[in-house]
Amino acid sequence: MGDLETQLRAASLRVTRPRMAVLAALHEHPHVDTDTVIALVRADHPTVSHQAVYDVLRALTDAGLIRRIQPAGATARYETRVADNHHHIVCRSCGAIADVECVTGHAPCLTASDDHGFVVDEAEVVFWGICPACSKGSEGSE
Repeated sequence: MGDLETQLRAASLRVTRPRMAVLAALHEHPHVDTDTVIALVRADHPTVSHQAVYDVLRALTDAGLIRRIQPAGATARYETRVADNHHHIVCRSCGAIADVECVTGHAPCLTASDDHGFVVDEAEVVFWGICPACSKGSEGSE
């Protein structure tokens, strides 16, 4: 847990039980939604309120310790893997999300055809498909 405390202090955030619990939950369970984070935190800390978890998620996101991702049509998810310009692949059937390394190996991994004068420093790519578990399940129904 010392590493989590160090992360919080480095981001100038007070070390609190809810912050530690949310960070720990996201380290162990990447790409989970808010309801899942609340359930994970409350399993070990039943007195932590829903609002406290929402506040912690906002504070950790603002501090850059976690990343909020929201693929089109999906609920927001959170992860602790930040600042490395990785992307995601999402299952159209079950909503499972997995990390995908940068498409070309350096940030940003795509060059805009017209950057409109912006200085581009990040590209967000979401790949969509059917995960192996859902693919396997659909083979039996044909």
